[in-house]
Amino acid sequence: MNLSNRFAYKAEACQFIQTSEDEVLGQLINQHKFRQLEQQQINAWLRQIKDLKQVLAGFPGVTLLLEFEIPRIGRRVDAILILNGAILVMEYKVGAKSYDSTSIDQAYDYALDLKNFHKASHNLNIVPILIATDAPNKSPKLEIGADGIATPILANSENLLSILSFVSNSLPKSVLDAESWISSAYHPTPTIVEAAQALYKGHKVEEISRSDAGAINLTKTCAQVSRVIDDAKANNKKVICLITGAPGAGKSLAGLNIAIERMHYLENEHAVFLSGNGPLVAVLREALVQDQLAENDSLPKDERIKRKPAEQKASAFIQNIHHFRDDNLASNEPPIEKVVIFDEAQRAWNEEQASSFMKRKRGQDNFSMSEPDFLLSVMNRHKDWCVVVCLIGGGQEINTGEGGIIEWISALKESYKDWEIHFSNEIFKSDYALSREWLEDQGPLKLHLEPDLNLSVSLRSFRAEKLSAFVSAVISGDSIKAREIKGHLTRYPIYLTRNLEVARSALRGWARGSERIGLVASSNAIRLKPSGIFVKGEIDPIHWFLKGKTDIRSSHYLEDVATEFDIQGLEIDWVGVCWDANFRIEDGRWATYNFSGSKWQSVHDLEKQKYITNSYRVLLTRGRQGMVIFVPEGDDLDPTRQKSYYDQTYDFLKSCGMGEI
Repeated sequence: MNLSNRFAYKAEACQFIQTSEDEVLGQLINQHKFRQLEQQQINAWLRQIKDLKQVLAGFPGVTLLLEFEIPRIGRRVDAILILNGAILVMEYKVGAKSYDSTSIDQAYDYALDLKNFHKASHNLNIVPILIATDAPNKSPKLEIGADGIATPILANSENLLSILSFVSNSLPKSVLDAESWISSAYHPTPTIVEAAQALYKGHKVEEISRSDAGAINLTKTCAQVSRVIDDAKANNKKVICLITGAPGAGKSLAGLNIAIERMHYLENEHAVFLSGNGPLVAVLREALVQDQLAENDSLPKDERIKRKPAEQKASAFIQNIHHFRDDNLASNEPPIEKVVIFDEAQRAWNEEQASSFMKRKRGQDNFSMSEPDFLLSVMNRHKDWCVVVCLIGGGQEINTGEGGIIEWISALKESYKDWEIHFSNEIFKSDYALSREWLEDQGPLKLHLEPDLNLSVSLRSFRAEKLSAFVSAVISGDSIKAREIKGHLTRYPIYLTRNLEVARSALRGWARGSERIGLVASSNAIRLKPSGIFVKGEIDPIHWFLKGKTDIRSSHYLEDVATEFDIQGLEIDWVGVCWDANFRIEDGRWATYNFSGSKWQSVHDLEKQKYITNSYRVLLTRGRQGMVIFVPEGDDLDPTRQKSYYDQTYDFLKSCGMGEI
């Protein structure tokens, strides 16, 4: 990010006091991204400038920053003070007569973001202060957590000076170079929802992703796909790019970035992000709509967007792959899109599943194609060029008929041998179920090896890049390897409990600000019902993922549980994984079961075993910051919940290095 864009105004307090209100206001207005400003915003800034001029007269040496940008969440902090080697994050609510929880969380979120993602802030004390200008006085308490973040302090216009004096006197004195702090690297790791919102607003992927090895990997992948698209367009080629990556490595982020960058309507290059993951599509679309509508508060009335146009715009960017399929069944014309990004392409249906669905649900008795075959045939209608980008997760197939990458290669071999295939060597790893020998046996295909088409570093969990490897070791039953990797997960808490209330309490205690917590379980975890976990009670993913703490439908309430189908491709900060006997340790090895009727039935079919195993892989990789795993005690009086079903599993997980609470 350009450093000059990180803030709208910067000055030493003594300089700020000497500068006229109009001059400061002018700089704030010039940095504002909208052409016009509502008078309400201008008045709020004037009140804030006036307050700070009075207060900072007692702190002439501090550095003041106004409208400091937090790109991960697409917002600007009202004011930051660099005081005594600490960072004071100040959120103003002009005219507010109370300290509402949403505003408190907002101030907390800014502090958390700086602590987690701003390099120079990692070892500093950060104090969020909510200033509700007309609210009653609150006695200040400086409670700094182990990571250096204080619980938000509540202030108003009248007592702000005394609050700052109290904080200044309470903090240890140290020296911090303001310029070094401001210019320090910002390494954000947004959720997929935050990433979609930021990219949609025009941020570059470099601005909203870390700048370490993982983000360099991500940037290289996006650049490589861009080069392939440019080449296809210039030389009239048809190309498929296979992007592989571990869970949380940024595949969806890469796909969203490519879709945004290639939406050039006037240049015959429309792009779209397609997913068969209904919850993901619904949540991302609604998040984009809500984000657009939220900006209306700072827009002139004649520029405000209505919900319907906002929904239409979001729907053009992110589409359900099944709707794309149905639209193109009704026509033989090439689609408007020249670049399509298929998310979770490994979950595309094989011919048997696709044909069955089309016959049952669409009345298409003669449909005899796999989903990859049909989707490629649609794009092949273009006479000149097109590019298909497949985002492929290893070990992520979780439902009947999900064919994996082999279905795409088979379709290309049978019908589209003139297409170029770009991929990395990583695709031959066991997680993708594609062998080099099998691929070579498919005959002459236009294969291009591109190392940058693999995303190897987890970006989902900014606290634990090795989480995916740890989960793979657990799922494979290798407790020795899992324990060794767990030793490196020092900043990612993973705990075990036999008590669901203890799990809920841990999640509530870990979360700060608006950090999201939630419970997840396998879709066949039927015998968690006695513990109060009802996996057959469907959730509304929009409410579960986007509603706040006070809404009983949200994940925060820890009542409604999300299954692997609800949460795949999405994530939350702190997750509670509820473990049932459908995936349990027997004699030192994992065994897979399906609950049918009134009893567990052993699963012998290899495909179905894979789906159950992968469902737990998905559940264990949803937490960005930490997780607690609940394994019930069981009850020998209930033959479906015998203690041995759960005790061996609990003991194995414990042997993997997980602590107990």
